[in-house]
Amino acid sequence: MPSVGRGWRRPLAGLVRALAVAPGLALLLLGTPAGARAQEAVEAPRVILGSVPFTIAVHGAEELSSLVEVRNAEGTLIASGTVGAREVREFRNVVVGARGELPLDVRVGDTTHAVDSTFAPGWFSILPPLLAIALALIFKEVITALLAGVWLGALAVAGYNPVQATWRLVDQYVVPALGDTDGGHTQIVVFSLMLGGMVGIVSRNGGTRGVVRAVAPLARNRRRGKVATAIAGLAIFFDDYANTLVVGNTMRPITDRLKVSREKLAYLVDSTAAPIAALVPVSTWVGYEVSLIGGGLTSAAATTTGADAALLANLSPYTVFIQTIPYLFYPILAFSFVLLTSFMNRDFGSMARAEARAAAGRGLYREGAMLATDTSKSFVDAKEGSPRRWWNAGIPVLTVVAVVLGGLYVSGRAAVGEGASLMDTFGAADPFNTLLWGSLAGCLVAAVLTLGQRILTVHECIDAWAGGVKAMITAMVILTLAWSLGAVTQDVGTAGYLSQLLGGNLPLFLLPALVFVTSGAMAFATGTSWTTMAILIPLVIPLTVSLAGGTGFADGTMYGILLGTTSSVLAGAIWGDHCSPISDTTVLSSTAAACDHVDHVRTQLPYALLVGAVGLTLGSVGTALGLPTWIALPLGVAVLAIFLRVFGTPVPEIEGSAATEDVA
Repeated sequence: MPSVGRGWRRPLAGLVRALAVAPGLALLLLGTPAGARAQEAVEAPRVILGSVPFTIAVHGAEELSSLVEVRNAEGTLIASGTVGAREVREFRNVVVGARGELPLDVRVGDTTHAVDSTFAPGWFSILPPLLAIALALIFKEVITALLAGVWLGALAVAGYNPVQATWRLVDQYVVPALGDTDGGHTQIVVFSLMLGGMVGIVSRNGGTRGVVRAVAPLARNRRRGKVATAIAGLAIFFDDYANTLVVGNTMRPITDRLKVSREKLAYLVDSTAAPIAALVPVSTWVGYEVSLIGGGLTSAAATTTGADAALLANLSPYTVFIQTIPYLFYPILAFSFVLLTSFMNRDFGSMARAEARAAAGRGLYREGAMLATDTSKSFVDAKEGSPRRWWNAGIPVLTVVAVVLGGLYVSGRAAVGEGASLMDTFGAADPFNTLLWGSLAGCLVAAVLTLGQRILTVHECIDAWAGGVKAMITAMVILTLAWSLGAVTQDVGTAGYLSQLLGGNLPLFLLPALVFVTSGAMAFATGTSWTTMAILIPLVIPLTVSLAGGTGFADGTMYGILLGTTSSVLAGAIWGDHCSPISDTTVLSSTAAACDHVDHVRTQLPYALLVGAVGLTLGSVGTALGLPTWIALPLGVAVLAIFLRVFGTPVPEIEGSAATEDVA
């Protein structure tokens, strides 16, 4: 018995010692969350890149103005000024050349704040997105690739502590990305899940089969099926997210019937979403773009004098946007190429191989593919004995479109008032909440139609809805990680580094081309076209005016350059989005088409690069040299058609009989 007593005392003593050191060990491993270091009075980047300019924001005191001095660790003054009471003063173009210059001391009045951000060389900022992209393309497994990219960026934010980086990956990137209501992330996830649930109901009630049967006489071959998909994308012009998910989910059963590969469907959906929304005068993109252009014009007018200043001050941002539309070469040529590949029934590269596989009956998708949406479960099959009524799917889809359109008008009118134009109304609308309203209405209408006709019981209807939601889970994980990687690229300064890297001095006529490449590279690396536009448009417009060197805009020549550079930001952002595997619209296109995400990127990339190269050469450079847009655009379409004719491979047609087979 005594030996037993001595036996338990030794482990207990060890446990006590372990508990005593546990808090210190936890502090070492967990560290202080990066967000906790942020000073309320001073805001600075979490990661400072060597020799890359950054901004420090200083908040003024409650009552008095304060003198501000920013010094590096060596005591050298690198920025100074004053900040008014309750004001926020931004000190731009602050530069730190080496790690030894940190931490910075920011003195606001009598108080000194330490800025001890992580230092990294500029090239490190492009490693997180490049790692994610490379791993995804090499191993064809996108979730692990995205996690690796986010973790690498979090490693820098966490001061190169790998354990802290793991915790920061979850609490500072994944969770905020999923819960971002201001940026619309939460609404997009709920919209996607709800739309997936609606698709589950209309698949089980036989409505999807009914749509296929109704459309079959009109789309009796692959050519007509692909053209019909492009036209559907053109019809839902008002929002790229709604376009992608509605068109993809609606047309997939039809293109499956016609043996169009899932890769091709994803390409058709992706290329008729953002390009169309960016081109039309009324869409959820317009208000955002016009506001950015307005800010750029204001900045440009403040930095010039004479007739140029008066002209810039009197320009309407919306008018400038309308005038940039003919210069949006990539979106216009991208949609043109969709029509060319559909009408000519030709493809090249990996897309041609995917189409040949599908047409030969060897599978709509690659063997072993990890589909972004799981369509193999029984919920996508119509219930045995259910009627094939097209309106059981058509009415819910039309409900989504109608409610979203109506919601855009109502929310926009509430923002700008009843006297505003239709363009201004749609531009000021809240697209994210209207998407929620539309998807909820679509689910309710689908359920009411199904239950009212007694096709499914309440339990079966809920099961079908839940099955549709479950099919979207993988895609939502990918989308959330893509957003997380986008946040990482902001924290490590990817956009600023790329802007500096690609922003060397060039002749003025090459400026639109440089802006297009810069915008594309930035959107490719960050996965977001809207952030790219927000960063570049306020910089590009004043830069164009400055480089013009007072030569004047009144004669129209320099004004054409201004339109070209502004449109190059918009077009380049969409181009980079199409090329990037971490773009949200690319992920949603894979989701709607039920395609392997990496396969979608791999097959679409050559098409996007080709169209981008033609748009860059004939559009950005050509028009800057004086080539009219009315010549550049038809010439670009002709070049694409010739390329497709020479290098494209004809894909065998599937006639008649394919339209009467059951969807697998």
